[in-house]
Amino acid sequence: MGTFIAIVLAAVLTNNFITVRTYGICPFLGVSKKTNSAVGMGVAVTIVMAIATAVTYPLYEYVMVPLGIEFLEIIFFIFIIAALVQMIEKVIEKLSPPLYSAMGIYLPLITTNCAVLGVCELVIGDMSSIIGQTAAAAMNTGWAVLYAVFAGLGFTLVMIIMSGLRERIGNYGEMPKAIKGFPIAMITASIICMAFNVFSYIQL
Repeated sequence: MGTFIAIVLAAVLTNNFITVRTYGICPFLGVSKKTNSAVGMGVAVTIVMAIATAVTYPLYEYVMVPLGIEFLEIIFFIFIIAALVQMIEKVIEKLSPPLYSAMGIYLPLITTNCAVLGVCELVIGDMSSIIGQTAAAAMNTGWAVLYAVFAGLGFTLVMIIMSGLRERIGNYGEMPKAIKGFPIAMITASIICMAFNVFSYIQL
């Protein structure tokens, strides 16, 4: 139970991929203007994170390491992520054309989203500084996928918070020209990151 709690807290709060690690900033700023788009992007990233980790972790542990080719991990991981994104892109295009249009170029960019590659790399490395030594020692494919799922949910949570704030800001009328558009988005993102910094005091 302690391992489960450590993984969930680390993935969602204390080591959130956007607010702490600053992974996936491109879709965070580009697809957070509307809540629907933010939720869609968050769900897509979460699915890709979970499936990619479920494939790459055992591939690394049981194939690449015994063969001594672990130095090729990034190349293998990128190919796997690219294939998954292509599959999910086709599914979204068929099931939800409006969401597909809203995501635009950011959906294919999940292929190069450092949050997806980052979670695949993190779970095969030393996780003791992230989830604690006890939880890190118990790391296996199941725990790795669990961490990926909650990392994606943490990503989605911050996307929803950001989109909600941007929508509310947009309802207050015209912004001063000096902070309109991207500047106010960066200010909002900074405030969210400072708020999440409180969770860094949780000892795992």
